[in-house]
Amino acid sequence: MYEAVHAYPDGEATVARHAATAARHGYDGIVVRSRDALDAAGDEADGGAVRSGAETRSSPVRDPTALSEEHGVDVVDAVEIDADDPTSASGAVGNYRSDRTVVCVVGGDDALNRFAVEQSRVDILVRPMAGGGDVNHVLAKAARDNGVRVEFDFGPVLRETGGKRVRALSDLRKLREIVSHYDAPYVVSANARSHLELRAPRELVAVGEAIGFDAEAVREGLRAWGDLVDRNRDRRSEAFIEPGVRRGKHEEDGC
Repeated sequence: MYEAVHAYPDGEATVARHAATAARHGYDGIVVRSRDALDAAGDEADGGAVRSGAETRSSPVRDPTALSEEHGVDVVDAVEIDADDPTSASGAVGNYRSDRTVVCVVGGDDALNRFAVEQSRVDILVRPMAGGGDVNHVLAKAARDNGVRVEFDFGPVLRETGGKRVRALSDLRKLREIVSHYDAPYVVSANARSHLELRAPRELVAVGEAIGFDAEAVREGLRAWGDLVDRNRDRRSEAFIEPGVRRGKHEEDGC
């Protein structure tokens, strides 16, 4: 199972701390979706903002293999695109699709939610219900048809109180009903910005059960990050031509 995190300078902890904490919680890997986090993976240096018509929180890889070996979890480079409109988001997706293993688009706006689920170049629509956003049957079917995963962000349930927490639970219940009914792909995350906000899978299972998931469905949402990473790494390999077609080794016949 994998978790997706925001690391320094966007978050409050370095990639190394996230990785060490994730290992203790029993995760197999982390998807680092923060701005320049892996450029500053070993220290607290700020690598600076990356912008391309939209705010992007990206994690260009310095040496994730070393981090993976040190902490015993897979460290994955990602980009999170936070745009004002679909046009800006489209440009950013085009810029980063070939450079990042995982490409996410921040939703919460009806136009951006629609843009994300209609683009097969996008891996995940993250935080679709934030800021009053919504996912209806049309978007759920588009996500299913285009293979775009919808994020269940458990963060507000874990960290908010009172009315905000109640609304977050209500939004997640509605999202679960829509996604389940139309069999749209999904991922689950605590959306941690600090290693202290990381939660073990069993804790996320408890939150999921509060919104109607069974335990295995929550675990499947955590495994989905890793499944996506494996697929995208395969597609970026030299052997990959298109789904179902791979480049093989051919021996010369000596003629």
